[in-house]
Amino acid sequence: MEATPQPIGRGTWLALIAMGVAVFVLANDFSAINVAIPQIEKDYETDVSTAQWVVNAYALTFGVLIVTGGRLADMFGRRRIFFIGSAIFASMSFAGGVAPSEAWLITARVLMGIGGAMMWPAILGMTYSALPEARAGLAGGLILGAAGVGNAAGPLIGGALTDFLDWRWIFFLNVPVAAFACYVTWRYIHQPAPERGEDDRIDYPGVLSISVGLVALLLAFDEVIKLGWGDPRIIGLVLVFAVLIGAFGFIERAARGHALVPADVMRNRDFVYSCAAILLMSAVFFASMLYLPQFMLKGLDFSPVEAGVGMLPMMATFAAVSFVAGSLYERFGAKPLATVGSLCITVGPGLIAATVSEQSYGAIVPGLAIMGLGIGLFYPTATTAGVTAVAEARRSLAGAIVYMFQIAGGSVGLGLTTTVLTEAGEGKGADAFIDGLEAAFRLDAFLALGGFLISVLLIGGRPHLPGRWAAGHSPRGHGP
Repeated sequence: MEATPQPIGRGTWLALIAMGVAVFVLANDFSAINVAIPQIEKDYETDVSTAQWVVNAYALTFGVLIVTGGRLADMFGRRRIFFIGSAIFASMSFAGGVAPSEAWLITARVLMGIGGAMMWPAILGMTYSALPEARAGLAGGLILGAAGVGNAAGPLIGGALTDFLDWRWIFFLNVPVAAFACYVTWRYIHQPAPERGEDDRIDYPGVLSISVGLVALLLAFDEVIKLGWGDPRIIGLVLVFAVLIGAFGFIERAARGHALVPADVMRNRDFVYSCAAILLMSAVFFASMLYLPQFMLKGLDFSPVEAGVGMLPMMATFAAVSFVAGSLYERFGAKPLATVGSLCITVGPGLIAATVSEQSYGAIVPGLAIMGLGIGLFYPTATTAGVTAVAEARRSLAGAIVYMFQIAGGSVGLGLTTTVLTEAGEGKGADAFIDGLEAAFRLDAFLALGGFLISVLLIGGRPHLPGRWAAGHSPRGHGP
């Protein structure tokens, strides 16, 4: 017989809601400010290249420091690191809201990124720990669903606040929401901090090597759009990344027990497979998030608000499916969900590549919806399979590494997609963008195919089937 899922108490549900709200704020902050950039340029009398760092400073700091935040959460206690990160995030949000200059605002965004990099892995670790092992899929679905809603709602919330109040309210709104999340966490989550051991030292060389290496990589993919792959500065940044990441492996082996990424995590094949698939799928997801709205603006003459609404078939489907992916994971395990999800992410860009030349919104809607379905199934499943593959004491770190691969994959995907789009459309006049976009989405479908093969062959065990076929099968896709 199939085991009856363990009930979840009221206090746990309130704690989970608080975690979801905190994730919503972090995800919303990636996209809400985008629509306010023109107004920020005007208020500070600056140019778009400077104002754009209001977005980049947060994303870059968050992506670079999240692994360090995960290790700190596992070492010093997730609850404690969450409170510290929330205090930094909320106070710097207020500082950003009152910023008298663009330099002040960009500095506040850097510090918000530090707070966010502490909060995210702590949230993920606390959420998985708050639930029984058999309900782990619910944790992944909740967190990724809240992130999806935050990403989708960001441009709408940011646009409304900018139009009806002031862009500064995008930052002010973070303060009471973060305070609510902290209060509920303090009230209902009582996970003791781990006992300190002799190996609980901060791996400063590891932190430095991976942080500088990731900064170099993310800057390279950010600047390649303007400079091109052959520019010596881009080549230099990529070489710095390669050298420092290579050195990171040697540093971690020498650090042993107090390594930033301990050997037992690096050797866990189930975890590594999940990260590899997420890397490839994120290349597709991030490119779609940037270039599909651009297609609507340039190819379909949509307004910015219409382009935001036009992404709802993908983003709303992603968010809705993420919330039910947890219960599906509990019933079927990782393998079928990762397989179906990655297949949809492969098919979606292929459909868009085949229909984008029609320059019709209705023609791309099926591709958008299929991608949203795939993202909603794949991300919570791959995240849960990866995080729960490691020991419970490592799960904040594991969640941070998963997110780092998501950010890195997104940066790689944007760089490759931009290069293909530019080269394929070069010299073709008014249709250059459409021709380039068609070629770029064919590339994205090919990248997603790699993630699909990893999902089919390597992520999870045999599917867990309900009823009389369930005998001998584990309810968790990654093993007993």
